[in-house]
Amino acid sequence: MQSLPVLTEAPPPEPPPRRLPPWLKRPFPSGNENFFTHDLLRELKLETVCENARCPNRPECYSRRTATFMVLGNVCTRPCGFCSVPRGETLPLEDDEPERVAEAAFRLGLKHVVITSVTRDDLPDGGAEHFYRCVIAVRRWTSSAVEVLTPDFLGDSAAIDRVIASQPEVYNHNMETVPRLYRKVRGRADYQRSLDLLQRVKRMAPDMVTKSGLMLGIGETIGELFDTIADLRDVGCDVLTLGQYLAPTLKHIPVARFLPPEEFDDIAAEARLLGFKQVVAGPFVRSSYHAEEMVAPKDEG
Repeated sequence: MQSLPVLTEAPPPEPPPRRLPPWLKRPFPSGNENFFTHDLLRELKLETVCENARCPNRPECYSRRTATFMVLGNVCTRPCGFCSVPRGETLPLEDDEPERVAEAAFRLGLKHVVITSVTRDDLPDGGAEHFYRCVIAVRRWTSSAVEVLTPDFLGDSAAIDRVIASQPEVYNHNMETVPRLYRKVRGRADYQRSLDLLQRVKRMAPDMVTKSGLMLGIGETIGELFDTIADLRDVGCDVLTLGQYLAPTLKHIPVARFLPPEEFDDIAAEARLLGFKQVVAGPFVRSSYHAEEMVAPKDEG
């Protein structure tokens, strides 16, 4: 395995790349399943992070009849520099949304259901009760495993515990980037608060799989990256995802660097040495991409 350079200071800024490297280009999937998924979501009036966040994997995932449901509306209360989900005035919660999510999971035949949301700092519990109701509804409709990908709930332990009480198989909360870039990338989020959330989940539900993800190529150094990876392992995080940051529009934070696939492989191999049950890394890896393959991570050795 090729050794990685250890950088102690941030590299000088580079001009934003004008073209995608060849490893970030792939064909559009054929077949009608893409339209089936799209039409079903429209019929049930459901939002997905696949569309709202302009995920590059959307065509592939839709063609496999899978999607990541985004609840609590499609307007976020936080101005993160990397995300294309709209910000602005939020709308009231839709009481029937949990049932619609469950119906979609049933009709898509999902074996692993991923439920995420916008951040709703305007709600007293940040939307925790709504998450709970969504998980319980999916349990009624299906025998699927459930993964929640939640915001930080402003560190409210009661809100976090309410989501834990729904007993998802996987509790995911993304760190996204290294501490130095938090203000620029994640706005009002707090690095320690996110670590504390993951630690609380593991303390309150030791058998629940905890998961987190990081975007690479947004300006972090390799030293900062591994410090963050070590912090995640220190709070008991089981599963780590590492993917290439892609700016959704020219108004968002520009890409600082495109990492080649072999560098992702090297970083993943080093991260596994820290004891994660599973590390998935690659240019197209996203937090919920092929999430069903991470339900029961295999221990090495």
